[in-house]
Amino acid sequence: MTTTIDKAFVKQFEREVHEAYQRMGSKLRNTVRSKSGVQGASTVFQVVGKGAAATKSRHGKVPVMNLVHSPVECVLADYYAGDWVDKLDEIKTNIDERTVITNAGAYALGRKTDEMIIAQLDAAANHAGGDGDGMTKEKVLAAFELLGAADVPDDGQRYAVVGWKQWSELLSIAEFASADYVGADELPWRGTQAKRWLGTLWIPHSGLTKVGNARWCHWYHKTAIGHASGADVTTDISWHGDHAAHFVNNMMSQGACLIDRTGVATLRCLDA
Repeated sequence: MTTTIDKAFVKQFEREVHEAYQRMGSKLRNTVRSKSGVQGASTVFQVVGKGAAATKSRHGKVPVMNLVHSPVECVLADYYAGDWVDKLDEIKTNIDERTVITNAGAYALGRKTDEMIIAQLDAAANHAGGDGDGMTKEKVLAAFELLGAADVPDDGQRYAVVGWKQWSELLSIAEFASADYVGADELPWRGTQAKRWLGTLWIPHSGLTKVGNARWCHWYHKTAIGHASGADVTTDISWHGDHAAHFVNNMMSQGACLIDRTGVATLRCLDA
């Protein structure tokens, strides 16, 4: 049973309970290569190598590219988030405690999805610039060059995920924040969820890895990271008479994997 239900009694709190400072589920799942409905404990993403064109003689055979196919396995894991709701506690409060816990569990699993994806972005270890300064224009351009040199497609499927301190630092770069460069429709001041710049969708995120005083931000192509789901987030609410309470259980089966490290550029930014 939740030990804080008494704090939500009518005499002390308002009708609505808000989950303070919780991200609303996963921010990153739609930014990576995703596969749903996976049967079994794992699935495979195919990596196809680069082909090369060649000439042929008249009446000769067309040259074969002999593309290299490298399978990458993505292992799924099961995750749960549940809590008890005492029946008599529900009588004493005018909020729907079961709904509150259901939402909180779903958000927790959404954050877990992002954690798995971020862990794979970290594993690429394809660094652009050093870690002794913040998010600077020079560091952004170094990552831009790194992706370009690796022939990462500039096809509208590039994403960059940065910490909130780095988002604030980006706002001090005129090319990122000024209408003179990006136009009125792309100004970041209109909202803080995302912004398109340099052919990339930039997203602030509070869950990025911090190593020492360096926050690891990532600029990547959608096909560089794989996410697999055997079971999306589902909720089950059951009554347990011996507890005189409902048990609210949220669960999912998902996994993530690094498909192509060259499609990820990591910007380590000072975040003391």
